[in-house]
Amino acid sequence: LQTMSGNEDDWLALKPQEPSPSQCCGSGCKPCIYDVYEKELAQWERAKARQDKSLLMEKKEQSSNSELNPDTFTAFSISSVEQLTEDTYQYKFELPGNSSLRLSLGQHIVLRGVVNGLEVQRAYTPISPGNAEGYFEVLMKCYEAGLMSQYIKTWKEGDVVFWRGPFGGFPYRPNKHGELLMLASGTGLAPMLPILQSITDDEEDETFVTLVGCFPTFDKIYVKPLLQDLARYWNIRIFYVLSRETSLEKLPWSYQEHTYTGRLSEDLMKTILNSCRRKPFVLICGSSAFNEDMSRYLKAAGVEENSCFVF
Repeated sequence: LQTMSGNEDDWLALKPQEPSPSQCCGSGCKPCIYDVYEKELAQWERAKARQDKSLLMEKKEQSSNSELNPDTFTAFSISSVEQLTEDTYQYKFELPGNSSLRLSLGQHIVLRGVVNGLEVQRAYTPISPGNAEGYFEVLMKCYEAGLMSQYIKTWKEGDVVFWRGPFGGFPYRPNKHGELLMLASGTGLAPMLPILQSITDDEEDETFVTLVGCFPTFDKIYVKPLLQDLARYWNIRIFYVLSRETSLEKLPWSYQEHTYTGRLSEDLMKTILNSCRRKPFVLICGSSAFNEDMSRYLKAAGVEENSCFVF
C-alpha cells in the first residue's frame, strides 16, 4: 500500500494547476487559458488512468520550438528597451533566424508574468508590421498599482519573457471600406499602427483613414515621428485630442491645426464624423470606459453597430 500512495503523490505533483482569475486576460482568446487547462487536465487524466507518464511528454516538446503558439507559452528574448514617456515603454523582442510573427492585422498576443508568486496574463498588440523579420515590438504602459506593470518594470535587455498567441484581430481587406475612422486612447494606438502601415505600404489601397489619438498632454503622444510620417500620405489624416492641455499656443504649429483640447465629447465626435470624406467604418481601442463612451457617441451620431469594431 505504501508504494501506491507514493505513486498517488507523484501523479498529484504532475496534475495541471487550475488558472486563477488574474491569469485570464479577458480578451476572449481562443484558446483561453482555461481551455488550455481543460486540455492539459484531460491529458493528465488519460495518462494517470493508464499509469503512463510518457503521455504527458508531448506538451514539453511542443513548447521548446521558438515559434509563437496559441496553446503554449514560448520564450522570447528582449533586444532593446526604450522609454517613451514616464510610464510607457517600447520593447523589442528577438525572433530567431529572421523569422516573422506572421500576425494578421491588429492581432494580439498574451504575456505571462509572475508577481509575488501570482501568475498574471495580459494581452498586448505588437506595433511592428506583421511581416517584420527577426523582431517584433510592443508598446506597454505601466500602471502604479498594476501587477503586470510591476513585472514589466524589472525588464532589461537580454531578459527572456513568455508569450502565446496570436488571437483576435480585425479582418482588414484593402479597399473594403471607403474610410476607416480610428479612435484610439493611449496605448490603444497599438492595433491601429499595423493597419495604417499596411495601407501606406500598398499603393493599390486607396482607403481614407482618419485617426483620432486621445492623450492627456502633448508630451504623452507616443511614436510622434512615425505618426508624422504617416500623416504625410494623401489618404491619412491624424487628429489629436489632449484632455489635460488647456491651450494650443505652446504646441508646435504643425500640430495646432489638427489638435483639440479637452475630452473627445459627443459634439467633437459629430464634427469629426462630418469631416470624413466617405461613410466611415469605425475602429475603437482604449480602456473599457473609453470604448463604451465612443460606442455611445457613435450611436447618438447615427453610426450603426455593424459599422464599428472594438479591439
